[in-house]
Amino acid sequence: MIVRVMEEDQYRLDDIESHQFEQLDQALLAAVRADDHVQFIASRDALLAFVREHGDKVGYIEIVPSDIVVPAEDITLQEAKTLLIDEASPGGSQPLPEENSENAE
Repeated sequence: MIVRVMEEDQYRLDDIESHQFEQLDQALLAAVRADDHVQFIASRDALLAFVREHGDKVGYIEIVPSDIVVPAEDITLQEAKTLLIDEASPGGSQPLPEENSENAE
């Protein structure tokens, strides 16, 4: 999996690490949905630390598409909310996507 950290680099994560990455990503999304600033900061920082620690930087010479883009270290909760709303809808007018009901059970 190729992960792009906004305004930074791309990192390659092994498939084994993708499950833990997904859990951290879901925690970040939940914090954004809940409008929980404290949890947003903690989740964002944990996600970035995981990517940087477990990922291998993709070289600048290698051009590969990113599978997922994660927020930069300095992004605010409101900016993250705006990005996620824009990502959920081409017009940017739809609410954040709900969690998959299969995963909630």
